[in-house]
Amino acid sequence: MYRSIEPQTIPTAQLHALLLGSVSPRPICFASTIDKLGNVNLSPFSFFNVFGSNPPILIFSPARRVRDNTFKHTLENVLEVPEVVVNIVNYAMVEQVSLASCEYEKGVNEFIKAGFTALPSDLVKPPRVAESPVQFECKVNQVIHTGEQGGAGNLVICQIIKAHFKENIFDKNGQINPHKIDTVARMGSDWYCRASGDAVFEVPKPNLKKGIGFDNLPQSVLQSEVLTGNDLGRLANIEAEALPTTQEVEQFKQSLTQPLPNIRAIHQKVKELLARNQLKTAWLWLLAST
Repeated sequence: MYRSIEPQTIPTAQLHALLLGSVSPRPICFASTIDKLGNVNLSPFSFFNVFGSNPPILIFSPARRVRDNTFKHTLENVLEVPEVVVNIVNYAMVEQVSLASCEYEKGVNEFIKAGFTALPSDLVKPPRVAESPVQFECKVNQVIHTGEQGGAGNLVICQIIKAHFKENIFDKNGQINPHKIDTVARMGSDWYCRASGDAVFEVPKPNLKKGIGFDNLPQSVLQSEVLTGNDLGRLANIEAEALPTTQEVEQFKQSLTQPLPNIRAIHQKVKELLARNQLKTAWLWLLAST
């Protein structure tokens, strides 16, 4: 059963809540801007993402307020001074970020209200947030207004001209470690999501490699009462060249000290192996049982 809705048939506030609850988790753009008089504003936005790397483009949307169709100070500022610092939010600062989202009067400095440390930027006028693990200095290329009513978006298209990464978020290979950066994301209502611990998991990317697909899985696997869609997806993502050879399967059978268990027990074993990212061994068990 589905609850099917045509957007124009329900109040905007209700649709807004459904969208935010469905399209989640959403990364947070903690935007530092400045007006033509030099007043600094700091505010978070979860209508945000990265949209290219050459040139490096970020887009966030300070939407019109649903309740009264007014603009946010951030939008007013980037229209006056087309520069912004996009600061990435992690768990250690999320409560302060929430405080900065209060709708203070224009001219109030949220760096001071929320207790953040302002760092001078190198290439743009708005300051950076020292507590943020990553800070992107950006010029605003364009602002696209998507409508004139409350809830309409205003797409602020930003080009990164300088980036700052804290050294302690990198792993030994020079990649950003998700557990070290410890980012958070917005859900619906007052809910957030922490991208760390057991919430972070790996799914191998196919890239240029082609998995064998569901259509090449054994029928017993497709009809399994143990293996889930995710398990089948992992099994089907193996390349044909990476499947165990007939010789490897025979060697595996000979290495077993006990007879093969029933198919349900084998599928349970395969499920455990997949959870440990032992894809080829999982296939050895499956092929040995056929």
